This record gives sequence, C-alpha cells and structure tokens, in this order.
Amino acid sequence: MAMIMNKCTSVTLTRKLSHPCCFSSDLFSLTANIRPLYPSTAKSFEFPALLLTFLNHYSVSPFHLNNANVHFTFDFNSFYVSFIDNSTHKTHLNQIHAHLLASGMQDFGFLITKLINVSCNLGEIRYARKVFDEFPDPDVFLWNAIIRGYSMHNMFGDVIEMYSRMQMAGVSPDCFTFPYVLKACSGLLALEMGWRVHGQIFRHGFELDMFVQNSLVAMYAKCSQIRHARMVFDGLYDRTIVTWTSIISGYAQNGEPIKALGIFSQMRQSNVKPDWIALVSVLRAYTDVEDLEQGKSVHGCVIKMGLEYEPDLLISLTAMYAKCGQVTVARSFFNQMKLPNLILWNAMISGYAKNGYAEEAVGLFREMIGKNITVDSITVRSAILACAQVGSLELARWVDDYVMRSEYRDDVFVNTALIDMYAKCGSLDFARIIFDRTLQKDVVVWSAMIVGYGLHGRGREAIDLYHAMKQAGVCPNDVTFVGLLMACNHSGLVEEGWELFHRMKDYDIEPRHQHYACVVDLLGRAGCLSQAYDFIMNMPIEPGVSVWGALLSACKIYRHVTLGEYAAEQLFSLDPYNTGHYVQLSNLYASVRLWDCVAKVRVLMKEKGLSKDLGYSLIEVNGKLQAFRVGDKSHPRFKEISVELERLEKRLKEAGFVPHTDSVFHDLNYEETEEILCNHSERLAIAYGLISTPPGTTLRIIKNLRACVNCHSATKFISKLVNREIVVRDANRFHHFKDGVCSCGDYW
Repeated sequence: MAMIMNKCTSVTLTRKLSHPCCFSSDLFSLTANIRPLYPSTAKSFEFPALLLTFLNHYSVSPFHLNNANVHFTFDFNSFYVSFIDNSTHKTHLNQIHAHLLASGMQDFGFLITKLINVSCNLGEIRYARKVFDEFPDPDVFLWNAIIRGYSMHNMFGDVIEMYSRMQMAGVSPDCFTFPYVLKACSGLLALEMGWRVHGQIFRHGFELDMFVQNSLVAMYAKCSQIRHARMVFDGLYDRTIVTWTSIISGYAQNGEPIKALGIFSQMRQSNVKPDWIALVSVLRAYTDVEDLEQGKSVHGCVIKMGLEYEPDLLISLTAMYAKCGQVTVARSFFNQMKLPNLILWNAMISGYAKNGYAEEAVGLFREMIGKNITVDSITVRSAILACAQVGSLELARWVDDYVMRSEYRDDVFVNTALIDMYAKCGSLDFARIIFDRTLQKDVVVWSAMIVGYGLHGRGREAIDLYHAMKQAGVCPNDVTFVGLLMACNHSGLVEEGWELFHRMKDYDIEPRHQHYACVVDLLGRAGCLSQAYDFIMNMPIEPGVSVWGALLSACKIYRHVTLGEYAAEQLFSLDPYNTGHYVQLSNLYASVRLWDCVAKVRVLMKEKGLSKDLGYSLIEVNGKLQAFRVGDKSHPRFKEISVELERLEKRLKEAGFVPHTDSVFHDLNYEETEEILCNHSERLAIAYGLISTPPGTTLRIIKNLRACVNCHSATKFISKLVNREIVVRDANRFHHFKDGVCSCGDYW
C-alpha cells in the first residue's frame, strides 16, 4: 500500500455509511456534502472536527471494491492542500500532519512543503522546523520553504545556517533561494557572505535572473557598497521598478542624494512609473539636499497617484517639511496619523529642534513620554538639542534626570549631547559631571567638553583637557581644534592659539573655514589687524563670510575704518541680505562719529528692504523664561522693574560708571541716549531677576544679539553692586559676570 501511495496520490475511498453520496475533490464542495450529514452541528462545525469527521468516516484503499458500498476516486493532494491552506491555528496543522503520518503520506514533499509554508505564515516557525527535520531527504523546494520562513521572520542567522546546511547536503539552490539568502546578508550586514553568495550565483547560472540581481543590488547598497550595487545595476538590461528603486534607495541611504536623484531622473526618462517605495527614497534625497521646491513636486506626484495616506510616505513628507523649516505643514501630516510610529515622532521632534522651535520640540517630547511611547536614542538626543536651544538650566536638569532613569544613561551619543546642552545652558560644572561619568570617551566626547570650555572663554581649561585627551591615547579631530581655537580667541591666548592652529597638520587635519575664521578672530581681538589681514590674503582657500565677518568685528572694536570698509565690501558681495553686516559697519562708523556714513548705511539697508533685528533677552526665574525687548513696558510688573532700574542707575553713577554713548543715534540728546541705554533688554531682564529672586541667586540671561559695549560694562558693575553672579549667553558666547569682572576678559 505504501508503495502505491508513494507513486500516486489519487486513491479510492470506501464509504462506511449506508446512504450514498458523491464528493468533489474541492474543499468547499466537500464540506458542503459533509455538513448535511450532521445538521445538529452545522452552525458550529469547526475545522478540526470537519477533518476528523471526514477521515474517520472514510477508509483509504488502493483498490476499487465491487460491493454494495459507494465507490469513488479521490485526489488526496488537492484534499490536503485545501485543508492546509485554510488552517488558522497550530492545532489544525497538528491534525493534518497526524493524518499524513497515519495514511503513509508523510514523505510527500509537495504536501510537507505546503505544511511548512503555512506554518511559517502562522508564525509557527519552530513547528515548521520540526516538520522539516523529520523529512528524510528534503529537496530544494523544502529547503526554500524553511529558509523563506526564517527570512520572513527576520531570523537572518538561521537563514544563513540553513543555506550552509543545504549546500553540505548537496542540494543546489535555485532562483528562489538566493533572494532570501541575500536579504539575510543585508539584514546582518554580512558583506563577506554576500560576496560568496554572489560567486555562487554565477556558478549556478543565475547571473541574468532579474529577481536575484535585484536582491544583489539591495544587498550591496545595504552593506554600504554602493559602487558594487551600481556595477550590478549597470549590468542589467531588463530593469523593473524594483531594480530602479533598489539603486535609488541605495544612494539615498548611503548619503549620496544627488546620485539618487540622478538615477530617478533616468528612471522617469525610461518611462518607468515610480511606486511608493521609490518615492520614499526620492523624498529622502530631496530632504537631504533641502530642496523644498522639488520635494513639493514629488508631493504633488504622491497626491496624483493617490498615495497620500501611505504611512511611509507620510513619514517622509513629515521629515522633509520639518527639516526644510515648514514645521506647520509637517505637523499637519503628523496629526493625520492616528498612531504615529517612532520614526514619525522623531522626524517631528527633530524638525522642531533644528528649526528654532525648541519649546515645541520639548512639548512634543513630554507628550510622547506622557503617552508611554517608547523612545530611542535619536528621540532623546533631539529633545536634548531642543533643551540646549531653550537655554533653561532647570529644563536641562529635568531631561538629564530622565536620561539617568532610562536605558540611555551610558549611551555615548546621548552623553555627548548632554555635555553640549549643559555648556549651552550656562553650567560647565554639570557638563563636566557628565563628561567624568562617561566611561567610554571617544574623540566626540572630549571635543564636546573642549568646545564647552571654548564657549565660556575658559582657554586654559580647554588646553589642559586637550593634553589629557592626548595622554588618554585619543587622537583629536577638526572639531577638537575648533573648540581649542575658540577657547583661545575668547581668552586672549594668541600665542597658544597660533601654535595649536599649526599643530593641526601633525594630525593630517586640513583646516576648514571655521578654523581660519577662529584664527582671524584670535588675531583681530588682540588688535593684530594687519597680521589678520595678511593671514586672510595667504589662505589656501577662498575666504568666506565667517572670515570677513571676524575681521569686520575686530575693526569695529579697534575703530579701523579703512580695513573695516574693505571687509564689509567683501561681506556685501558674499551675503548681501544679511542685516548683521550692515549693522556692524554702521556701528563702526558711529564709534568714530562718522554720522554721514551711518546715514548712508541706513539708506542702503532701506533700499534692500532690510531692517535691524530686534534685540530681546530671556531670563529664567523658577523654571520659567520671561522675555524682554528694548523699552518694553508690557510686563505685568513693569512698575516694579522701572523702580529697580532707577535704583540701579543711581548706584551705577555713584560707583563711577560712565555710559558708552558712541554707537547711539547722533540726533538724540544725552538724557535721551542714557535712557535708551538703560532700557536695553538685558538691563530689563536683570532688574526683573533682582526683584524676583532671593539675594545671592545666580541670574541666567539669554540674549539673541551680541552684547553691546555699554551693557557689558554696566553688567560688570551691577554684579559687584548686588553681589550676584550674572550669566549671559549672547549670540557669540557666554559671559560670567562676578565681582565686577567678566570671564571673557573683555575679549568678545
């Protein structure tokens, strides 16, 4: 019987019941004929009961019997396939497998393959493996079934293991095997294994198979071997949408958006219609190059294709609009998702943080935590970046406490962000605590702390940390030297900064614009204007805005009009619509009382439609930020603030403070000039801080513009008069005022 069963699955069934019935081999016809026999259970007739009932009522026989019973021939392959395909639970599979064993059909490869495939579809991968291991001599279809199962559940290590066992068993792979194996190589970033599989593809003659080659392109791209991916792509004559999408995605994911967009253009010229997967990569490429206009055209294509509700496209559109500064549009896409996934939350929080919407970013992060949504390192770093922009030390402490309670307390990227955050929130002490607690310090961690010292003008500490870094065996990078040069120019350490700049070549670091700008700033602040100019003229690269801006700033400090005018001309040519350059030149003229020239600059600004940025200052009191503008009278406590300002001005005059009036409008009398100066935004913020906090409390102020000479001098006096430390973060750096002295040493 077993011999006959192995040769043919069409067998004769003998019905045990007395009344005749004719059955079809189709499952649905079959069940339709069985149910009437059992009307009492028709409504609750479940799958296992149906199978057991049928098999228990019919016996298998290889012969047609001539007796009173009804005889019919039945195709068992179709019968079992129908039941396997309609299985919804492991119990069903167990029942079928048991009957295959009982009927001697356990060696039917086709049915076992089907059983394994359905088991994998139901997530019963262990059961599938058990069935596979019990089969005596699996063919390529069976191997493919178990390899496919591991692949669909992303169990890539098991895919590689089974592929190796398949080869050892002497079974040749086919065109269906390789895509699963290549996907596993991609998932594991197993490039060497991928190379070996590529060789086997050639040996087995599948070098022209479209599906195999598409998988090769995807594998090389995922393993950052985009050049190899392109070679495979170029060798294909028959390219499908999958082929094009694979190479476009590869370029986009490997930081080559321009090439990704170039391939996309070729694809459109080949009249291949993009699918949503291709559009996701194209949107990512336009996001990376920040080309919002072209990104909008792709958005239009998405709408025309009816794909605007595709989740991955919503994520890509959110990321694009957020990164390009259109956060309101991005938020509208974010709000369309009923259950935004982590990538979408990250795109929105990061978009807010990187486009000056720090408070919105922090608010969204708080909302995310409140909903118990799992965050990742990217989420946390974006929130930390936002806190750094807000400048609130209390908010910084809150996010630090959150990190300490999370799984990211030892994450080197998160700790680096925390160091930067504390430095920008005015507390180098807390920044140093994070630095010291970070066990695995790489060059980025060291550099973050050095840059922090630079922001606060702590040149000696920055240089000491640089030497400690070298003793620890960590090689500095270009960012390290930016921090060192910034620390030197904010501390007046000209010789040290000059030596460090030339030390860069010892580490094969090519100076960038930022390094050259720091050196010009270093020389300019020290009054070495001629040396700074000669340095610019001998630069191996074309001087940029930051370099000429540093020179103009130095010329304003030392009132060097001729050189300042030349620097301004270069700036107007490179960056004609930057208001700050015109204001700097105007202030230079005002400092030497060239009022006609001041007027000309104002006319030039008016012709270009430019206006001076309004200055404002923020002060943190009890964890809340209060904002003030020049002459602001809208604050609820303005009367108290005015009284405090008058008291401060009286004490300043008694202490011998003389206002610096050189840069104020020449057509105002002295009393009006003095009133304007004492109503600058930071003076209002200081007065509010004094009436709102206990004696001895440190005042922390954030100013959007560079501190003016008058307010800087006044704040030094005030810090001594009220016996307070006043920390001011302006557009360039930090100033720590204490006992009548500023940490910048007047180098700002």
